[in-house]
Amino acid sequence: FIGPKFEIIEKLGDKISSKIIAKRVAVPTIPGVERGILNTEEALAFAEDVGYPVMLKASAGGGGRGMRVVRNKDEMITSFREAKSEAGKAFGIEDIFIEKYLQSPKHIEVQILGDNYGNIVHLFERDCSIQRRHQKIIEFTPAITISQEKREQICADAIKIAREVAYQNAGTVEFLVEGDKHYFIEVNPRIQVEHTVTEETTGIDIVQSQILIAQGYELASEEIGIKSQDDIRQRGYAIQCRVTTEDPLNDFMPDTGKIDVYRTGSGYGIRLDGGNGFTGAEITPYYDSLLVKVTEHSLRFKDAISKATRALREIKISGVKTNIPFLINVLNHPEFQEGSCTTNFIMDN
Repeated sequence: FIGPKFEIIEKLGDKISSKIIAKRVAVPTIPGVERGILNTEEALAFAEDVGYPVMLKASAGGGGRGMRVVRNKDEMITSFREAKSEAGKAFGIEDIFIEKYLQSPKHIEVQILGDNYGNIVHLFERDCSIQRRHQKIIEFTPAITISQEKREQICADAIKIAREVAYQNAGTVEFLVEGDKHYFIEVNPRIQVEHTVTEETTGIDIVQSQILIAQGYELASEEIGIKSQDDIRQRGYAIQCRVTTEDPLNDFMPDTGKIDVYRTGSGYGIRLDGGNGFTGAEITPYYDSLLVKVTEHSLRFKDAISKATRALREIKISGVKTNIPFLINVLNHPEFQEGSCTTNFIMDN
């Protein structure tokens, strides 16, 4: 099995238990309950205590499913019922917990790698604030609007949590940052879609590393080549754009149909992660709408944006609608170019 041991997945795959672990090692967490909420009365009592808005979350959740922002008492009953139902359908577990909702945070996550011998390192952070319905759309590294001190704090806290469970293999520790404070939110005990930007800036093949770790190699082995945390350096900036078969003009509804034309661009610093030969393929509603990941690497952030814009414009897809024009608009928005976007960027613009 390529991945953490099942005991680690069991501890960290559940948002409630992972939050308890984070608090145990003095990593800041968002104010909230540390158990499942049984009914709306409990949820209302918590919300009244900490103040609205609050966030309902599926304990076993991910990808924005089983999540609801509740802004007042009147919304609670409907939102609680919907969150439980969605969680049950998506994950087979209806457990819901509740936290204070942060109004305008940045979403920062830390890539970690751990071998089977207690060695754990981080591969720096990614900014994943460009989201729609809690689904990430564009990610980049390094996060350019957090201080070096905050970056070191967040990465150190990610390592604290990983060490507490003797983490093995690849994983991601996720945080929200608001003002000068950061809060742990969850661990994804697996590799993630956006790992490409970390690979491009560190030169470390995370996919290969997780396979080698599963085979029993140490991080310091010749095959992996990470002797210590100080060995890991970032070079330049990388941006990943997720090209999906969704219609931004119709509330991002997934589009279906037959792809008549599928051509992608190329060039120095451009990486494409996706299938080939999509011409003639049938896009159905039964699978994720992600078609290809376009990753750009450059020594300067503004150059990575320029490369990303060009690469997206060179992609030619017909037969189904895509989010490519939307991605280009985001890349060229002043807030994105400053790196100051929060998780509310799409909603506010």
